[in-house]
Amino acid sequence: MLMIPAIDLKDGQCVRLRQGEMGDATVYGSDPVEMAARWVEQGARRLHLVDLNGAFDGKPVNGDAVMAIAKAYPDLPIQIGGGIRSLDTIEQYLDAGVNYVIIGTKAVKEPAFVTEACKAFPGAVIVGLDAKNGLVATNGWAEVSDIQATELAKRYEQDGVSSIVYTDIARDGMMQGVNIDATVAMAQASGLKVIASGGVTNMDDIRALKAVADAGILGAITGRAIYEGELDLAEAQRYCDGE
Repeated sequence: MLMIPAIDLKDGQCVRLRQGEMGDATVYGSDPVEMAARWVEQGARRLHLVDLNGAFDGKPVNGDAVMAIAKAYPDLPIQIGGGIRSLDTIEQYLDAGVNYVIIGTKAVKEPAFVTEACKAFPGAVIVGLDAKNGLVATNGWAEVSDIQATELAKRYEQDGVSSIVYTDIARDGMMQGVNIDATVAMAQASGLKVIASGGVTNMDDIRALKAVADAGILGAITGRAIYEGELDLAEAQRYCDGE
């Protein structure tokens, strides 16, 4: 199981939000490449980047920072989400050295786009499903639909989606623990590998996720916990590796 540090980009800075609120951002650094270096040095084997401005604007805003990280670490798998709404955007990121693109809002509103993207870029597409009380949220979590996240996930298995990043919005950035049951249900419903996101707080969460990893849990994204020292990234990855 992979421990995947999150680098959330807002106005070129590294931040963390609480429950997706752009007005409730904590700034942790002004140099995204330097932040990437910090997590690589602690043993990160994949990075999770989010263009927060892009998620709201519907197009890349912090693309330069993303590409700078990809250039600095050409051998490190990188996944990027936020504002990915066209095949051109996907192509630009992959050409820049990013390995995976996360399609969120567009996957919910236009599922056929996921099918199209998977055909054009096999193995490079991750679907990001964000849910509140099990219901899918879109547009930077500003809108909550009446669609069950597990039901929506089922349709992506046939498309060739690489994995699903599943975020429980109610727990994101709140340091309240990860929603194990919902994450496992997502893996079982979709038949896809799931990356847990939202509420990963301490080693108890990592132990709980590792215990159900065989159900299809590929990894865990962690943000505020590693930035605030509640979780030691290197220790967590060693545990996941069985050391």
